[in-house]
Amino acid sequence: MKKVVTVLAFFTLCALVNAQPRRMVCDENCKIEWSAPTKQTTSAKPSSQTTSTTVKKTQTTSTSKTAAAKEVNYAVVSPVGRTTVEMISQAPRLNTLEGKTIAIVGVSFMTHITHPEIKRLILEHYPTAKVILLDEIGAAGVYPAPGVTRRAKDEFQAKLKSMKVDAVISGNGGCGLCTPKETGSCIAAEYIGVPSVIIAGPGFVDQARYTALNNGVPVMRIAKYPGAFASHTEEELIKNTREVLWPQIVDALTRPISASERTEGMNASRGDIRDDVFYGTLDEINDYFAENLWTDGLPIVPPTFEKVNEYLKYTPYKWDETVAVLPVAHRNTTAWHVAVNAVMAGCKPEYMPILIAMTKAMGDGNFRRTLASTHAWAPFCWLNGPLAAQLGIDCGQGQINEAANVAIGRFMNLALMNLAGYYVKQDRMGTFGYPMPWCMVEDEQACERIGWKPYHVRNGFAPEESTITVASTLLWGNNMAPSTTDPQKMMELLAWDISERCQFALGSGKQYTYRTILMTEPVAAILARKYNSPDALEKALIRNSRRPLKERAFANYYANPGGTKDGGEHNLRQYSAHLAKSEGAEMTKTPAWYDSPEEQMSTIPTMKYGMTAFIITGDAARNKAQTMPGGGYATVKIELPDNWSELIGQKK
Repeated sequence: MKKVVTVLAFFTLCALVNAQPRRMVCDENCKIEWSAPTKQTTSAKPSSQTTSTTVKKTQTTSTSKTAAAKEVNYAVVSPVGRTTVEMISQAPRLNTLEGKTIAIVGVSFMTHITHPEIKRLILEHYPTAKVILLDEIGAAGVYPAPGVTRRAKDEFQAKLKSMKVDAVISGNGGCGLCTPKETGSCIAAEYIGVPSVIIAGPGFVDQARYTALNNGVPVMRIAKYPGAFASHTEEELIKNTREVLWPQIVDALTRPISASERTEGMNASRGDIRDDVFYGTLDEINDYFAENLWTDGLPIVPPTFEKVNEYLKYTPYKWDETVAVLPVAHRNTTAWHVAVNAVMAGCKPEYMPILIAMTKAMGDGNFRRTLASTHAWAPFCWLNGPLAAQLGIDCGQGQINEAANVAIGRFMNLALMNLAGYYVKQDRMGTFGYPMPWCMVEDEQACERIGWKPYHVRNGFAPEESTITVASTLLWGNNMAPSTTDPQKMMELLAWDISERCQFALGSGKQYTYRTILMTEPVAAILARKYNSPDALEKALIRNSRRPLKERAFANYYANPGGTKDGGEHNLRQYSAHLAKSEGAEMTKTPAWYDSPEEQMSTIPTMKYGMTAFIITGDAARNKAQTMPGGGYATVKIELPDNWSELIGQKK
C-alpha cells in the first residue's frame, strides 16, 4: 500500500533527514558558536572568502543548556539572485510648477475624467504652466528589460525632449497589468532627468514602487487615489482628484529626494553568492526566511552549502553559470540559485535538469506577461518525453497531488519570488490570491495508442527529447464528462465549453484567449476516430466555437475590466456595432447548443489557430475533459549531464 504523508510532514522530514548541521563549539560559558568546516568540493569558495555570519546564543539555565546541545542548527545560504540593473541618479525635483511644461499621460481607469481635472488644477494654480496631454505626446508603455529596445519608450523620451517637458504625471494604476504600463512612462521620464509621479489605487502603490526599483529608479513618487477608480461616480472622481490627488502631485514633483528615500529598499549586499546568510534552528531559519520574503509560508528544507552543492552534480551547468536573467526584478539567476530553491522546495537532486529548464522557460514573455494581473493567472507546467517516466513523475489520477509533482510545483512558487521577483501584494496582484502552482505529465503511451503525437513532438522536438512547458490558467478543476461516443458531438461539446471559457468571467476580456485543453485517454480516443491529430481537431473547433455577438457585447460593455460604461441600451447597441466590425462578426449557423428558432445568428470567433494546447493526461479510467483559459506557453528542452546514466544508476 502506498504510504501517504501530508505536504508539511514531507517537507519537515526532508529537512531533518537531509540537511547537514554545522559543527558547533561550546565555550566555558556555554555560548554556542559555530565554525564552518572546510568545504572540500569542486565548487568550493576561494580561500580568500570567509563566511559572513556568526551567531551566538547564551543559555542561562542547565535545562536550556541541555536543550541547546540537542537542538540541531544549520548554516544556510540565500535563494535570491543579484539584480543586473544599475540604479540611476535622479534629477532634482522642481522648485515650482509655475512656468513649467507638464505632460499628463496614461489611459487606464477613468483617466478621461481625472486627467482633464488635473490639467484644470495646474492651470488654476499655475497660470503660466503649459500642459500636454496623452494625444499630443503618447506614452512609454511597460518599461523594457535591460538590453531590449522598445519603440514606444524611445519615441516617448524623444518627445519629452523635443517638447521640453519639465515633469510627467502618469496614471491611473488600478490593476496588476496597467500599473506597470503607466509606471513605465514615469521610469522613461526619470531616465532622461524628468521628474515624475504615478497615480495609483491603494492596492497598487507598492507595485508601482517596485516596478520602478526593478528598472533602476530608486525613488518613485506616487499619488495614492482613495479607492477603486471604476467604482466611483464622475463626481467622486473629480472631488478626489481635487482634494486628495492634487496635493500629493504637487508635493511629489517639488519636494527634494532625501538620502533615506534613495537608500530605502536598495540592497547593497555583495560577496560570494554562496556565503552563509543565517545560522539557527529549523524554526529560526523558517522565521528568518519568512521575514525576508524568501518563502511562500510553508516550511522549507534548510539550504546548506553542502546540500546545495550535491544538487549541482545533476546538471551540466557550473555553479556560477547564468541560467536566466528573469524579470520583473531582472535578477541574475545562476545554477546555484536554482539548486538553492530546489532544496528549499523539497525536490530531489535528480529533478535539477527539469528545474533548470523551467527557470529558462519562466523568462519567456508569453508565459510571464499576465502574472501581475488582478485576475490571478495561476502558473503550472507539464512534462513531455522519457525523463518524467524515468524519474517516476506521475501522469495519472490525482497527479498534481503526488509528492514529485507537488515538489516541482512548489519550486515554481519559490522561483517566482526568489528568482523572478514576483511577490504577492507587490508584483502579483491577484484579487483573491493564487493556488499553488502544479506540475503535470502528458501520458505519451496513451498518445501512441490513439495515434496522436505528444505535445512536444507536435512542436518540433524529437520523441526521445524531454521538455517542460510552462503556462498559466484562470480556471482549475471545472471539468466536463461527455456522455457520448460520437466524435462530432464530443467536438461540439468542447466547442461550447471553449466559447464559455474565455478570458475573464463572462468572456469580458480579449476576444482570443490561450487555452490548455486537458483530456483523458477515453475522450481523446473517441475524438481520434474523426480527427487524426490535435491540429485537425483545433481547426474543427475554430469553425464551431463561436459566440453570439449579443453575449459578447453585453459582457465586454458592462464587465470591461478597464472602466465603466453606464451608457444605457442605446450606447450598448452602438458598442455592439463597433464590436461586430472589430471582432469579425458574421451571420453563421446557430450553434448546436442554442435552443433558438433562428437558423442563423450573428456570432464572433473565440479561437485563433496556434493558441490552444491539447494534452492527454489524468485518470485513464475516466472520460473527462477540462478547458483552462489562461496565458501563453513556453517550452524548453531539458538538458542532461553527460554522466546522467551513471548518476541515476547510483540512485537505484
